[in-house]
Amino acid sequence: MKRKKWSDYLWLVELTYLCLGMFNILFAWLGMIFFTLPLAIAVFGGGKAYCNRYCGRGQLLDLLGEKLHLSRHRVPPAFLRSKWFRYGFLLFFMTMFGLMLRNTYLVFAGAPLKKVITLLWVFKLPWQWAQVDLVAPWAAQFAFGFFSVMLTSTMLGLVTMLLFRPRTWCVYCPMGTMTQGICQLRNGKEMSQHGGTCKTGSGTSETACK
Repeated sequence: MKRKKWSDYLWLVELTYLCLGMFNILFAWLGMIFFTLPLAIAVFGGGKAYCNRYCGRGQLLDLLGEKLHLSRHRVPPAFLRSKWFRYGFLLFFMTMFGLMLRNTYLVFAGAPLKKVITLLWVFKLPWQWAQVDLVAPWAAQFAFGFFSVMLTSTMLGLVTMLLFRPRTWCVYCPMGTMTQGICQLRNGKEMSQHGGTCKTGSGTSETACK
């Protein structure tokens, strides 16, 4: 039996983050670690190590899909793996992130704080019980917006996990697309000279550079 490593339990970090955000919206700021760490690892030569080894969301989807048998294990549609969809979704995702930053700036400039969680960028859920008196209104607004992004991406991951393979989300995950792009920029020349240094990510059709 293969002995598990500490990194095999990072799904608990993802689950804990979601629970903490429900308990106190200000914990949403911790999600910036998930946002910046994959990019930093890729920029400094680690390739897609975060996606392949340290992504708690990917592990959680694997656990739900494989261990609890919630996945249908069907091959995801080809368009999800296509370059135009992945980069199109990344552009859309970053546009929504930019609008979230704009709302944060408006509150910083004097606009009223909106205690709302927005799911799938459409459905607004009042979050009036949130206690945010300890921080500036703009910091609280960022927390609401960022937790909305994290919940939305988690929901998309769960839906595609149920419909297709457990880690189908990894195929079109914006962070995975960005780190893949960084990996290709860093190693493109080496890949062309040596016939490629990429491997296929587990449970997806996406390639992951070493």
